[in-house]
Amino acid sequence: MEINKKAGAIVDKMLRHDRFSQWLGIKKLKAEPGHCILQMTIREEMVNGFGIAHGGIAFSLADSALAFSSNAYGRLSVALECSISFPVAVNVNDVLTCDSKELSLTNKTATYHIEISNQKNQKVAFFKGTVYRTSKEWEV
Repeated sequence: MEINKKAGAIVDKMLRHDRFSQWLGIKKLKAEPGHCILQMTIREEMVNGFGIAHGGIAFSLADSALAFSSNAYGRLSVALECSISFPVAVNVNDVLTCDSKELSLTNKTATYHIEISNQKNQKVAFFKGTVYRTSKEWEV
C-alpha cells in the first residue's frame, strides 16, 4: 500500500474509534507520516465560564493531531509529554485549523510542533508534543 494512502487509512481508523475527536467535530484535511492538518469549529458547549473556548478544547485538537501524525508511520505511538500556550482567545464559531509538523524522529521517540490558527489566520495556540514509538504495527 502506498505510504500516504496507508497513513490516511490509519488516521481514518483512529478517527472511527475516537469518540472524543468525533465529539469535537474534527475533520481530517491531510494525513501523511509525520504531518497532518485537522479542522474543527468551536461550539457553544465548548466555552468556559469566561465565555471563551476552554483551553482543553485546543489542547485536545492538538493532541489528536499529535496522535494522527505520529501513528501515520504505521507504528503505534503514544504521548509522553505535551505542553501548550494560548496567545489568542478562541470564541464560539471560530474555525480552527491545526497543523502538526515533525521536529525529530528516532526509533523510540518523535517530537512535534503543532500550530492552531483561526479563520482570520491568527495563531491561537502553540503545542509541543513528544511520543513514544512502540514496536507494534497498525493493521489497516
